[in-house]
Amino acid sequence: MLAAPAHASTGEAVNPWVALAYLVSGVFFILALRGLSSPATSRTGNRFGMIGMLIAVVTTLVTHMPQKVGDVANSYVGPDFASLGEILVAIAIGAIIGITIARRIAMTAMPELVAAFHSLVGLAAVLVGWAAYLNPGAFGLLVGDSIGAVSKVEMGLGIAIGAITFSGSVIAFAKLSGRMSGSPILLPARHVINLGTLAAIIVLTALFAMAGPSETMPLIIALTVLAFVIGFLLIIPIGGADMPVVVSMLNSYSGWAAAAMGFTLGNTAMIITGALVGSSGAILSYIMCRAMNRSFISVIAGGFGADDSGAGGGEAKEQRPYKQGSAADAAFMLEQAEKVIIIPGYGMAVAQAQHALREMADMLEEKGVEVKYAIHPVAGRMPGHMNVLLAEAQVPYENVFELEDINSEFAQADVAFIIGANDVVNPAAKTDKSSPIYGMPVFDVDKAKQVFFIKRSMGGVGYAGVDNDVFYMDQTMMLLSDAKKMVEEIVKALD
Repeated sequence: MLAAPAHASTGEAVNPWVALAYLVSGVFFILALRGLSSPATSRTGNRFGMIGMLIAVVTTLVTHMPQKVGDVANSYVGPDFASLGEILVAIAIGAIIGITIARRIAMTAMPELVAAFHSLVGLAAVLVGWAAYLNPGAFGLLVGDSIGAVSKVEMGLGIAIGAITFSGSVIAFAKLSGRMSGSPILLPARHVINLGTLAAIIVLTALFAMAGPSETMPLIIALTVLAFVIGFLLIIPIGGADMPVVVSMLNSYSGWAAAAMGFTLGNTAMIITGALVGSSGAILSYIMCRAMNRSFISVIAGGFGADDSGAGGGEAKEQRPYKQGSAADAAFMLEQAEKVIIIPGYGMAVAQAQHALREMADMLEEKGVEVKYAIHPVAGRMPGHMNVLLAEAQVPYENVFELEDINSEFAQADVAFIIGANDVVNPAAKTDKSSPIYGMPVFDVDKAKQVFFIKRSMGGVGYAGVDNDVFYMDQTMMLLSDAKKMVEEIVKALD
């Protein structure tokens, strides 16, 4: 049996086999991230991640269970915090809940599920931090009769980041699930409040690290409360158009919270995993901000620079004339086309129309029509949302293109087929400086010879809350219906 690795503050050597096991686990996590970078290798990436987590969990269990030392009966090393049976029961309960949720969850609800899971990671970091504070001896944090200053800094940071992740993820979940308005909620003097709260958290962390044993309780309570509060304050001013970045950003926060707790517990696997998640989430958030022409600092600062004039109110502009068509009209024109570019959005996910869309594309290809799919970086409610849906419908990966790779082809396209998308094709992003999506790169669908736009009704607007001039263009035909029903009718007309 392997001996438990000592916390860094104790100065004891770490068992080399434990360190090696955690290192192997970290390698599998790196391979998992590599695999998840492409839909074609995502399943393999998931498997690597599962193997890495299995190695980490088993190593931790083996390491921290009470073990006999030599031939001396009843002598043990490692903290006796729980029996193996209790730990396995807890793991089983968590596994059953996770499997049940994963099997039942609809793809349309995946973004809010991710936000909910991020909140659990943050809450776990807070609880672990508090457990280490209340029983430091079990975690190897005692220096003499008190917790070491370095350990208190790690503990304070882990609790603060975890609390921010939890409360911010709760707000993200509420916005993504429709329990809260997707429009920015702008508080008076919010930037002063946010900066002041963050400064207070930093000061409290420093005071907590320097305080004596009898003075720490009120400091850590205040630190925890303020961290929960700032999480709410940072996310509520962020509008719906930026929610994909928020999900990615909260993913990064959850990683940094885990890494901080890894330092507190002296757990190499947690440090590696947290750093990987935190850094990859931060990089993804930065890439998405660039794709949306957003300031990374502005978004993570809680909608810095947003104002009430740019917030969508959920109401369309004054009604303007538009052309409405039928499934038969669309089918006839699609058959005559040489090149069709499909732009899916969240409306396709809500209607679960991806399979019908794949069937329509297959029929067009059989008739000699070139069909491609255009995916905007922020289509849907989280990074990669549309890619996952199309992969679920077994759309060939080679037919799916990102914005920068396909935007120039709309000028040669006979049809731009928009299904459930809105903000990502809205020309206001290029022309209207007062629009909340101004500056965000969008698809140049207005350059296509014909535009088919599937949406439920003319009364709705995109998640950013602004009307779309594409509805009223001369070459646009509005197909007003449930996305799945409309595509199925087009398929029937193509037969």
